[in-house]
Amino acid sequence: MGAEDLSDLLRELVPQVLGTLIRRYHDFDACEDALQEALLAAVNQWPAEGVPDHPRGWLVTVAGRRLVDQVRGEQARRRREATVVGRELPDARVEPAPDEPDPRDRDDTLTLLFMCCHPALTPASQMALTLRAVGGLTTAEVARAFLVPEATMAPRISRAKQRIRAAGTTFGLPEGEEYAARLGTVRHVLYLIFNEGYTASSGPDLQRPDLAAEAIRLTRGLHRFAPDDGEIAGLLALMLLTDARRAARADADGGLIPLAEQDRARWDTGMIEEGVGLVTDAMRRSPLGPYQLQAAIAALHVQAPRAADTDWPQIRFLYRVLCRIAPNPMATLNHAVAVAKTDGPVAALSMLSELESDDRMARHHRLVAVRAHLLELAGDAAGARENYLLAARRTTSLPEQRHLRTRAARLPPPDATP
Repeated sequence: MGAEDLSDLLRELVPQVLGTLIRRYHDFDACEDALQEALLAAVNQWPAEGVPDHPRGWLVTVAGRRLVDQVRGEQARRRREATVVGRELPDARVEPAPDEPDPRDRDDTLTLLFMCCHPALTPASQMALTLRAVGGLTTAEVARAFLVPEATMAPRISRAKQRIRAAGTTFGLPEGEEYAARLGTVRHVLYLIFNEGYTASSGPDLQRPDLAAEAIRLTRGLHRFAPDDGEIAGLLALMLLTDARRAARADADGGLIPLAEQDRARWDTGMIEEGVGLVTDAMRRSPLGPYQLQAAIAALHVQAPRAADTDWPQIRFLYRVLCRIAPNPMATLNHAVAVAKTDGPVAALSMLSELESDDRMARHHRLVAVRAHLLELAGDAAGARENYLLAARRTTSLPEQRHLRTRAARLPPPDATP
């Protein structure tokens, strides 16, 4: 087995093994430490000795022994300290994990994912912990994903685990209404991870393909657990249909290429076919939800042979439905772009006024960038130029800054004469 194949196998096994360990031993931090030692042992031994017949069970056993040794060592230390001060400690037995895992052991990945998306955590902490525990990324890799030092990310992840422990969480899937509410959070966290991978919110790179790929991998796993959930299928379809355009989104220098200017021959047809199939099936047999609607919109974009062939009336209709069943400012912003394509920029500009009073969008660079685009379409070059430059100042993404400044530079300066 090559190094890349081994890495892929171990990354797939990480959440399964960690979930089993937490279910058995309950201590999140100790289980993570034990798993890291087991993974290191696997990296050292498997290339020479071969991958065991039951690699997951091998990792559970090695990590479990490490945990038992650690607990026994701690108990021995406490006994020595108690002897010094003349106290006796009650005898505590520690049962080692069996050499082979119980064949009834289940894959606890989904339970672990729900735990990482605990409502006691902020969305940023949920994302970081999910990437660390379920995605199998190292703390350094998670830190790079958030563009912060590892010394900053490590305490953040540690605090997230402490909050879960303080909330008295037991390792198990929530039930009833709590399950439905937490599932919505799980989907949203995966959606946020993908969005950050597809368009990085800050830094020198337009995209972080590793984050987008990890979000797709985790969502595939969630879809396997709940194949009848139409919104999970819609979310996976949305990711596939969006990521299918990745190769055409940037030029050789990493600059942003707008959708209308992309070379559609570079789009991934396999991902498009899979995504279209998923969302078509989900919309046919499941209650309509926001992820399905967004996936249907993405499908209309990628199914158009040319930008001029895009079915904007249908996209406008779908955005109107989306804004009705799941209102949010970004959906309204995208709806305005679709309205501009069907009814003209003036009609779309009137839709932006309500967003200017929304605290979530008032200072967001995308609101200003869309306004700039609509003003350009309406023939207001000076207003468009001013808003492009304002949007460039507000974004922390260097490729987006360059793109917005380029758009502004293409327009005539304020003192230009016809």
